[in-house]
Amino acid sequence: MTAPACGDGRDLIGHGAVPPEVVWPGGAALALNIALNYEEGSERTMPGDGVNESLGEIGRPVAAPARDLATESVYEYGSRAGVFRILRMMDEYAMPLTLFAAAVALERNPEVCAWIRRAGHDVCGHGHRWSEDWTVDREEEAARITAAVDSITRTCGRRPAGWYNRWMPSEHTRELLVAEGGFAYDSNAYNDDLPYWTRVAGRSHLVVPYTLTYNDSRYAAHGLTPAGFVDTCVRGIDELAREAGHRPKMMTIGLHARFTGQAARASALREILDHVAARGDVWVARREDIAATWKAQHPPPS
Repeated sequence: MTAPACGDGRDLIGHGAVPPEVVWPGGAALALNIALNYEEGSERTMPGDGVNESLGEIGRPVAAPARDLATESVYEYGSRAGVFRILRMMDEYAMPLTLFAAAVALERNPEVCAWIRRAGHDVCGHGHRWSEDWTVDREEEAARITAAVDSITRTCGRRPAGWYNRWMPSEHTRELLVAEGGFAYDSNAYNDDLPYWTRVAGRSHLVVPYTLTYNDSRYAAHGLTPAGFVDTCVRGIDELAREAGHRPKMMTIGLHARFTGQAARASALREILDHVAARGDVWVARREDIAATWKAQHPPPS
């Protein structure tokens, strides 16, 4: 009996039962990337977009033509206060960040760009705006990628090393990223605990998977508490580090300026960073450094 089709081109095996071994710097048991999604000021608003943004503190979208001033204000908190609380905390712990940044959000807050330059954080392109690019045609998506690269290069002093769409890519995204030629990786997948190579238009392309599990969007989407976020992330760190005796892994913690930037939730991030620092065997790394380490030890297949 023929099994039913479940999508075209999917890889349900990946690294398999015995994943490849990687030696993280310092012999770390785990590579941890902290990814700060910075989208504030680039989200959808009325009247220009014809729709209001929906992912705020309360899942109650305001229908057009009314303008959702409440949700806009939630996003403003992220850019006015939240992002700087997180950046100061990372400085305090001398730990690097990767900013999943929408280009227009950076354009609208030069002080964030200056902080990125000064602290040496890396940027993963998160769209020209925080838009649903799977809804547009290939040419428009390509134009948006180019616009984002040009903008981020200008505001942050260097181009984005990687790319992560809002929520999901289109069927064309990965081909467009490879054709653009300047991306070391993309993070448009949630399917592994390690980077992996894939083939795109006859070329090898690196994927550094992201996560929706260790992600503070659950504060709004699922009613997660700060204590629950700490528990989830600490459990993930400890269990993955325990697996280092088998093969070391990587993990991402996904943050948003408007969510974790709130003081009570920032205290949860502080507890997580304290736990990481106390362990002493976790490599907190920029995403581009994880990609480079993987590529050096596991170069693309010929």
